[in-house]
Formats: sequence, C-alpha cells, structure tokens
Amino acid sequence: MRVSVVLCTHTLDRYHDLLETAKSVRKQIYDEVELVLVSDGSEAVTRQFERDFGESEDVVITALDENRGLLEARNHGAEVAGGDVVAFIDDDAIADPEWVSQLVDAYERQDVPAVGGKMVPEWVAGKPAFLPEEFYWLVGVTHRGFGPDGDREAAGEVRNTFGSNISFRRDVFLDLGGFDTDIGGRQGDANLQGGETELGARLRQEYGRGVWYNPQAEVAHKVFEYRTDPKWLLDRAFWQGYSKRAMEVLLEESSGEEGDFLGALLGEYVPGRLSGLLADPSRENGMQLLMLFVLTAVVGTGYLYGLTKYR
Repeated sequence: MRVSVVLCTHTLDRYHDLLETAKSVRKQIYDEVELVLVSDGSEAVTRQFERDFGESEDVVITALDENRGLLEARNHGAEVAGGDVVAFIDDDAIADPEWVSQLVDAYERQDVPAVGGKMVPEWVAGKPAFLPEEFYWLVGVTHRGFGPDGDREAAGEVRNTFGSNISFRRDVFLDLGGFDTDIGGRQGDANLQGGETELGARLRQEYGRGVWYNPQAEVAHKVFEYRTDPKWLLDRAFWQGYSKRAMEVLLEESSGEEGDFLGALLGEYVPGRLSGLLADPSRENGMQLLMLFVLTAVVGTGYLYGLTKYR
C-alpha cells in the first residue's frame, strides 16, 4: 500500500518548520511513502521547493496558480498524488517515525475508508499552566474526552481527527469530492473552521463509516507562544463555537460528538476537577477549573452568535 503525504504552504515565513515536517515524513520506517508538496499560489515557495527537493524521487512538487486556501491546496495535492492512501499533515507538525506504518496497519486490519491518529503537543514556549486538557483542541492537540467512549488512548471509530493527522483511501477521497472549499479560507465564510469535520460527517453519510482513530499514529503539533496567549485562545474559542453552529446547518450529522463531549465536560470533568481542587487547592488546579468555565462560556457565546447567522 503506497501512501502519499500532502504538505501545503503559501509562504516562506515558516519555511524552516516545513523543512522539519518534510524531514519527519521522509524518515518514516514505512517504505512506500510519497511526499506531495503543494505551493498554494506562491512562486517563491515553488522555487524553494524545486531547489530543496527537485532531485528527490520520493517527492512530488506541484503548485496552484494563486492562493486558494488550505482546503483547496489539499484537494489539489490529493489529485496529483500517486498513492493508494492520501494523508495530510500541516507545516507546523512533526510526524512520529511510525506514523505512516500505524495508519497502514489500521487500513489493513480494519478495512476502513479513512484513518486518523493522535495529535500530541510540542510546547515551543512552554506549557501554559492555566490551559486544561479538555480544551487542548483549541491548539490543535487531541484533548481529554476525545475518542471512542471519550478515551483518547483507545482505538475505534470517530467522526474525524485533526486535519494535520487524517488520511483517506484516495479513491474514497476523490469520490467524495475532497474537502468542501466553501468552508473558510478565501471562499465562503472566512471565520468558519472544520473542513475535516464536514468531510468526516459526509463520509459517514455516503459510506456508513467514520474515521478509524489509531492513537498509536502520532503527530506532534508545535504550539507557538502566540497560541498560548489567553486573548488568542478566547478568540479561537468564540469562532469554534460559531463554526459548530454552521456545521450543524451544513450537515445535521456533524454535531453528535460535540454534544457528547459537552455532556462529559459538565457531568464528569467539571465535578472531578472541583473535587480535585478541594483535595489539592493549588493555584494551577484553580486556574484550570476557572478556564473550563470561561472557555465553555465563550464557545457557547460563539454558538449563539452563529444562530443569528445560520438558521
């Protein structure tokens, strides 16, 4: 089974991070891996790709004629890919050496249309003491409560994983038409997030199966300093709530996992943290409990704002 890993960028601003990502993909222990580099409308990026990878047999370089956004760049990468499976990773992530082999293992054992894995944090500027693990999804990291039955260490079917660690059988991906490019970016509502959410829900609609989650297929996500700024996190939480409402309108089937998580958050995690705070009244525990309430309220506010836009 040949796997094509699609990696997109539109700027040289973080090119050194992209080189780390590309290196981690090319050092996979699995042999049949093709790296597809997509330049999203940047001649400078295309030239740099050609200088750095032009002689590499395991790398395909392709470019869009103008900046069209991440989702369309991913779709383009899948179209030119030559693998049986197309996997996606972002330019601020590092793949574990066994990442691809773990994806392939799930395809072969489970006979599923799509497989994703776990995102783990790489705290570039240190781990913020105030951020609870239940909200790690705000920084692109697999959170507490994710996974089958809310267990992020257990394998099983989910609606979707993060877009930086998700893969599809290429024929399935193309049959579905890829990511919906009207979600975010240069087209449609630029505040919408969740292309993989919509595609995962559509996958279930069309194929009766979701994404198989294999927590052993790990990708580390660099959490830069600005992503741990409370103002940035609050802004992200608001627009995530807004996006969740929009996803409900686009596809009714897209909201089930968020409802389950909210139930676990209020019925299990908050009471558990409160008990833990009473048993160990530390500053860190107190800050995290407070942020649970604050972030939940901000997501809810974004959702209510979404109700005024999407009916």
